[in-house]
Amino acid sequence: MSHHLWHRPRTAEADGTGHGSHKVSFSDSSKSSKRDSSRPSTNNSRPSSPRLLSPRRDRLLSPRGDKDKDRPRSQQLWPDNRAWQRVNRQSEALWQESPSVLSPSSPQPRPFLIYHDSFLNLLGPSPTLSLLISDPRAPYFHEAGVFHPATNTLFITSNRIPDTSPDAVTTSNKTIVITKVEFFSPTDFTRDKVRCPERNYMANGGTNFRDGLILCAQGSLREPSGLIYMEAKRPHKTTTLLNNYHGRPFNSPNDVVVHSDGSVWFTDPIYGYEQGFRPKPQLPQHVYRFDPSTGDIRVVADGFGRPNGICFAPDEETCYITDTDFIHGDGTKVHSRPATVYAYSVYWTNDQPYLTNRRVFAYADTGAPDGIKCDVYGNVYAGCGDGINVWNSGGMLVGKILIEGGCANFCFGRNGEMWCFGEHKLWRVKLGDETRGALLGV
Repeated sequence: MSHHLWHRPRTAEADGTGHGSHKVSFSDSSKSSKRDSSRPSTNNSRPSSPRLLSPRRDRLLSPRGDKDKDRPRSQQLWPDNRAWQRVNRQSEALWQESPSVLSPSSPQPRPFLIYHDSFLNLLGPSPTLSLLISDPRAPYFHEAGVFHPATNTLFITSNRIPDTSPDAVTTSNKTIVITKVEFFSPTDFTRDKVRCPERNYMANGGTNFRDGLILCAQGSLREPSGLIYMEAKRPHKTTTLLNNYHGRPFNSPNDVVVHSDGSVWFTDPIYGYEQGFRPKPQLPQHVYRFDPSTGDIRVVADGFGRPNGICFAPDEETCYITDTDFIHGDGTKVHSRPATVYAYSVYWTNDQPYLTNRRVFAYADTGAPDGIKCDVYGNVYAGCGDGINVWNSGGMLVGKILIEGGCANFCFGRNGEMWCFGEHKLWRVKLGDETRGALLGV
């Protein structure tokens, strides 16, 4: 006997009373430093040979001097590590010429590390890193990261926060808060909490969908996990889109992306079980494709330690999925486990897409790659243990944005703007105006 494929939509008022209520709340407004506009070069092609920028931008330095011209070619290409990595000189120039960013005496004096000249085109002439919010009370800035352009609102989910309410026993006495930051200008914003009904238990990843957003509801010991649609405007009504795979409960959906055909792709690791708020898994750690128009749900990828972030290249011919098996839900870290970005080719048969040609795209040298996104040029960005790592579409590391404490996830805004989530801190990065996220393209 066949089970139903998906849970029929049901709607609830976000201000309604549910079993998941808790006492964590806040409402404040903050201001940050003045926005720094920039106009980058639109040429994103790879240079014919690697070059170094000196602190004087009108002068280009060759990675090998005249004294190296008689060396064998192999030695000319690799004069020394400092010159080849090129992580110092241009960064120093950026600090010297950008007084609005953190000073060189701060714990992170060089946030923009250049490994390849193509990263300079993405940074633009005046990239900045600034701290918008620092809140020691709780890790409010962890996952999701959904920017809603129509309302200039950024939605962010927290990490697990202690919760003493009676119903929190089903979530191991923890809760997750959804924060929304409404921008009136790049430097003027308010911050508030979204009050969600109980079926938004333990929300994690999210993405834009129709006029609102989809959130991964990890569920609890009582509530099923699945996908939730939430309206972007008050009162933030919610609808359950999916909460089972042919009658079998999901583990704890982690991240989600929407394809241009309207289908929803999401990862489903077992972090909820490891953290004590989900039952024993009844499914492998899969990646799924869900079609809301038909209710079709199917597995598109498996074989992961902990599938996590997911995104598509701008042409949607490649799908990127991160594996954060390096760190498990109990906090253990094993360096021999994957901290890897995998790339898949997207092929179509009988009007249906499937993933094939799995290959290693990149391996994070610090921490594990969590959230992942592409820009309009096809470059791949991932939140890692040292900040945002950036690779070109060929898998070459072209640069890093170093963020103190690392960055689990992030989100593109308008015209080269990014918000990066550092648990207790919300950071704003300003890149070149033409460096835009592929998801929205704004």
